[in-house]
Amino acid sequence: MKVVIQRVLEARVRIDGTIFSAIEKGLLVLLGIEDADTADDISWLSSKITQLRIFDDEEGVMNQSVKDVKGALLLVSQFTLHASTKKGNRPSYIRASKPDIAIPLYEKMIRQLESDLGTTIKTGVFGADMKVQLINDGPVTIIIDSKNKE
Repeated sequence: MKVVIQRVLEARVRIDGTIFSAIEKGLLVLLGIEDADTADDISWLSSKITQLRIFDDEEGVMNQSVKDVKGALLLVSQFTLHASTKKGNRPSYIRASKPDIAIPLYEKMIRQLESDLGTTIKTGVFGADMKVQLINDGPVTIIIDSKNKE
């Protein structure tokens, strides 16, 4: 699994011109799923996302997690995170899971994040044509690959 985590002041997902989900201060998480992903990837990533200390404390130091600041979380599936640009100029998405594998893993990630945060999270709609808007705070943007734990 790959995620792009963005610390936001606000974020929203529009589908067919209508706001489907919206959050204020918190994290926008774009999630890419591949066939090799497992429950271990979900558990590890969810823990990392919810405990990542990227929010400022009283002294202005990034020392608090989204859980510490009682921030919101918006999870959006994004198969293009697994784009391969090795050959030519047209990306290949061969590594991205098809819906029959990706949807159950996406739903498990939602449940795991909610469990780890202790609150309901917001989501997009898997496979929908979504328009995502955000105000990136900082900006702070972090990329994590569960297959490359650095």
